[in-house]
Amino acid sequence: MRVRTKICGITRVEDALVAAQAGVDAIGLVFYAKSPRAVSIAQAQQIIAALPPFVSTVGLFVNASRAEIDTILSVLPLDVLQFHGDEMPDECERFSRPYYRALRMQPGVKIAERAAQYVSAQGILLDAWVPGLHGGTGERFDWAMIPSDVAKPLILAGGLNADNVTQAIEQVQPWAVDVSGGVEVSPGIKDADKVRKFLYAVQMKNAQLCDGAD
Repeated sequence: MRVRTKICGITRVEDALVAAQAGVDAIGLVFYAKSPRAVSIAQAQQIIAALPPFVSTVGLFVNASRAEIDTILSVLPLDVLQFHGDEMPDECERFSRPYYRALRMQPGVKIAERAAQYVSAQGILLDAWVPGLHGGTGERFDWAMIPSDVAKPLILAGGLNADNVTQAIEQVQPWAVDVSGGVEVSPGIKDADKVRKFLYAVQMKNAQLCDGAD
């Protein structure tokens, strides 16, 4: 199985193009005003317009109102929605758009049970839990906490970088990996070299997996 990649928190056209040219599968655009990686509709339009074919765009929302999301979807051709707040299944489904549900690895939370509530989700994104923050923390959680009975494809996030993503893939065997802070100079500003090294590390691991399959 080829592990897919997503670079989240893109705020600049040049960063999106670096990621695309290096082989990323998807980029994430954050529509959450409290995030240092938040983008305006105008920024998002420029980024999406510059992307080459076959790079998916994911819009990240945190407890956004229906009106806010409807407004964004009326002008932006987002491929997938990512819900990173307290959204219930019906709130995720009302937009008739593929979506991921992000769950933070909070102590005591039964991840498999929570994930099972979102039967219509394309996948479940697992991220580190930091009180008061909704992702993009740069913190890694203990991958051994991930249950083996989550019924949806897993997207692994939280503290990933070029140095640990190979180990993460080997241990977790996720459908995809998602990175933001691990490839940045500062929040929202990507480091081209880090982006390329991260994606190259995943590509090399994928090549090993393919060789093993043969």
